[in-house]
Formats: sequence, structure tokens, C-alpha cells
Amino acid sequence: MELGVIGLGRMGQIVVNRSLEAGHDVVAFDLSAEATATAAEAGAEPADSVEDLYDRLDGSDGGESAEGGKRIWLMVPAGDAVDATLADLEPHLDGDDVVVDGGNSRFRESVRRAEETDAAYLDCGTSGGPASAEAGFSLMVGGPAWAYEAMTPVFDAVATGPNGHDRMGESGSGHYVKMVHNGVEYALMQAYGEGFELLAEGRYDLDMESVARTWNNGAVIRSWLLELCEEAFREEGSDLGDVADHVAGGSTGTWTVEEALEQEVPVPIIYQALAERFDSRNEGRFSRRLANRLRYGFGRHEVARRSGGE
Repeated sequence: MELGVIGLGRMGQIVVNRSLEAGHDVVAFDLSAEATATAAEAGAEPADSVEDLYDRLDGSDGGESAEGGKRIWLMVPAGDAVDATLADLEPHLDGDDVVVDGGNSRFRESVRRAEETDAAYLDCGTSGGPASAEAGFSLMVGGPAWAYEAMTPVFDAVATGPNGHDRMGESGSGHYVKMVHNGVEYALMQAYGEGFELLAEGRYDLDMESVARTWNNGAVIRSWLLELCEEAFREEGSDLGDVADHVAGGSTGTWTVEEALEQEVPVPIIYQALAERFDSRNEGRFSRRLANRLRYGFGRHEVARRSGGE
């Protein structure tokens, strides 16, 4: 099928590359001419603007007819950038088109956009980060069933396969599930961080990389995050070197806690992990230094470093 991709940062380029590898045709645009050129080098057809991208799509679903509407994937930063891109698209969209928002948008905003947009709007929570370029993402999708089915060939390509994506429910549900996913992620990172902090400050002189590797081979707590712990200790050392006690981010965890309060669902572990993340803006704890480094592992987020390596 044919897909338009708007937003060609690290994640957007992966959407382009995996779609092309699966045999789909891609038209790509980014405000950065360099990013658009990179997509073109991979085999995408470059567009000069949002309007140009829409015009270059022929609306073919890849079948015998050219019917089915146009399929567009937005991978732009959550917030104003999504609304600005939709404003550029809106004069051209109709009810046969499908627009996918693959960013970390707040679910309430996704519900609003679905109501305001002429095209079918799919909110697509995307997990895996740049480190999943080869394996594929996990995609949590909300919106009309027919639009999800229309996008399934591309979802199969961008995700880990048919089992790497599913329709969660009506509009907003995809980003809602991703919001809670991130809250759980905070809690898991905090748990690993506290465990390794006890080992680091405890009574034995331990090789943390060895501990992480051993745990991740058959132990109950094995996981990809634990693989990233092993990577962090291998590259930074058992004491994490100059990795700072500063964990960035926090918006999606905040949304999770706010929703839990509204629904009167207790989430004390997620709340405490969020509180620890905010408190990390004060120096001190090994657990938060590990969480800082883990965010690089799965998302290639910049690692805050302590000045002078202290």
C-alpha cells in the first residue's frame, strides 16, 4: 500500500524504513530538508510540504482499484506540532482518509482531534523507541475499526509483526493504554534501580554487569529493561561512572497518576516512582542514576552527566 509519513526524526525514519522494507510505497516530509533527504535515500518519495505530500498520495490501497482514501502517519512531537500539522492537512482530508498519530499525545487531546478531523483518526501509542528499529515497535491503537483494518499492512510492517499491534478500542484508547504503559515503565525502572542500589551499597563487592546478565538468563525478573541494565554497567562501569542522578521526562507518568486519582484507583508504586523522578533533580541516589542511563538504553535520550565525573 501507499503511506505518507510526516515527521522524520528517529522514530519517523524507522516507520519509513520498515514500511519500505515490507514493500510499501512511502511519501515522506519533514521540516528538516536533511531529514527528508535521508528518507529519500532510503527509497521514499520526498515531498516539499504537507500539502505536497497529500497531493503525491494517489489514494490507492494497494489493491486493484485506486479507491480507499489516503493513509498518513504523523510522527511529530506531541502537543502543538500535532495540531499544526493537522491544520495544514485539514483542508485536503475527507472521510475516506486515515491519519495515524504515532506520538505520545495525551489521550484527551486524541479524543478531541478525532472529533475535529474529517479523516478517520487513529491514536497510536508507540513503544520500543529507537532501539527497536530492527525488531519493530509495540503499537497500541485507538479509533474506528475500519481504519485500523485499513492500516493493518503497515502496522504489521512497523510493529514486531501481527502480534505487535492491536486495536485497543474507541478513539483515545490507544494513547490511554500507552499512558498507563509508561506509568508501569516508571515503576519497573524504579524497582530495578533500588535493587541495584542495595547491591552497590551492600556488603559485597559485586560486578553489576555480571549480576544483571545472570538475572536475565532464566531468573523470574528477566526483561528487556534488565538487558539494558547489563548494557549500562558494561559501558559505564559498576559504579555508573559520571552518570548523573537526574531522570528527565515525567509527563506521561503525571498523566497516569492524574487519571488514577480521577478514577479513584490506587497506584502507589507508580506514584512513588514519579515522585522519585521529580526528586532526582536533587543529586544523590544510585537508583536514579541507573534510571537516567536506562532512558538512553531504550529511547536514546541524552544521558545527564555529573560535572567532573564526580
